Amino acid sequence: MKRAIASVNPATGQLLQEFQSHSAQEIEAKLQRAMDAFREQRRSTFEQRAAAMRRAAEILEAERNTLAITMTQEMGKPIRAAVQEVEKCALACHYYAANAALFLAEEAVPSQAARNSVRFQPLGPVLAIMPWNFPFWQVFRFAAPALMAGNVGLLKHASNVPQCALAIEDLFRRAGFSEGVFQTLLIGADQVSGLIADWRISAVTLTGSVGAGSRVAGTAGKHIKKTVLELGGSDPFIVMPSANLDQAIATAVRARIVNSGQSCIAAKRFLAHRRIADEFERRFVERMASLKVGDPMDATTEIGPLATANVLEILEAQINQTRQLGARVLLGGARLEGPGYFFTPTVLTDIPRGSPAHQEELFGPVASLWRVDGIEEAIRLANDTNFGLGACLWTNDDRERELFIEEIQAGLAFVNGMVASSPELPFGGIKQSGYGRELGSYGIREFVNIKAVSIRETGESGAKTK
Repeated sequence: MKRAIASVNPATGQLLQEFQSHSAQEIEAKLQRAMDAFREQRRSTFEQRAAAMRRAAEILEAERNTLAITMTQEMGKPIRAAVQEVEKCALACHYYAANAALFLAEEAVPSQAARNSVRFQPLGPVLAIMPWNFPFWQVFRFAAPALMAGNVGLLKHASNVPQCALAIEDLFRRAGFSEGVFQTLLIGADQVSGLIADWRISAVTLTGSVGAGSRVAGTAGKHIKKTVLELGGSDPFIVMPSANLDQAIATAVRARIVNSGQSCIAAKRFLAHRRIADEFERRFVERMASLKVGDPMDATTEIGPLATANVLEILEAQINQTRQLGARVLLGGARLEGPGYFFTPTVLTDIPRGSPAHQEELFGPVASLWRVDGIEEAIRLANDTNFGLGACLWTNDDRERELFIEEIQAGLAFVNGMVASSPELPFGGIKQSGYGRELGSYGIREFVNIKAVSIRETGESGAKTK
């Protein structure tokens, strides 16, 4: 049954456009087109794929402003951040165009008995289930390595960003990739399990909630299909007395409000040593209070709306419950009156154990503050979560730095810098933040067949024909 997929401007709540979901017949045609395209794509050369990927980067760079507007209107990202996101996608395309052949080159394995090696070969159509918060970057960090490896992609994007999804499909087509190499599916979440079960889907990658990841992993496991999951995060931001406090506070605010606070790797829990906690709290709250909230199309806006009414309602409920359990609200704590899905910059402290701010991911411009007596306590508290995506420490003490890197339970550990993704570093988490890696050399090897090859020489046959 077809249903409407709505594109709504979160700054106003107004409907922008409706799209009809793809019918069963249309989905079948796209699946078959993906298989047909894979037969050609897997035999193409790295040089051919790189030429198309570089062209994709050039289109992104040339059309950055237009694509950014689509993103901002559809999910509320401040326009300056939207332009930066498009530019980052171009960077990933250039990176994999330049390095895919190196990352997937045949590797010789030393042996005296045979000629042994390892080859990396594409798997086939990969289903990507992507979220709305970085509607271009999340897709390109999957698509650039997957397509350069010789796979083809089918995108099931979040239902509130259909214009972004269709724009990405069109971009890859214009870049020169063959028909069917990258396709968008306009479908609901209830149709995903049937897609995963289809024999033509070789693997699945998902960025989203823990619940969505669990369901996808369960279905994929039932059908013995490879998955990569990038789920939530509740990243700690630790500040010790030896840190440069000016830099730490400025970065702390940026790390919390990236994408209006709607990022899995945004810093969410701020752990300050007691010796500097009072100053950190005072200055952090002052800077959060000074942030400009408003129209995301205004280049001076620092915090735009939350992406949907549902996201706003969930955040509001989490804050109210945390407050009822005993937390103190130092700043904000409520939605803004008027049109759109805006939430005030918020700072909480005295967070009770078991409250949403202690246990759950808060998606919005909400920071939680803790005080610690030393690096050991900071690491224990930082690890006291079901998530394990990113973490950062601010210190100039070598012992604290090494202890943090060794003991923190996270896929990304940053010292004196904001946790961020980049094409050259593997990206992913542990615990309920998921498994597998995107980006870097590890990301491109997630969706390949790692094939062991052994060749033995037997000598010439003794039989002769006269």
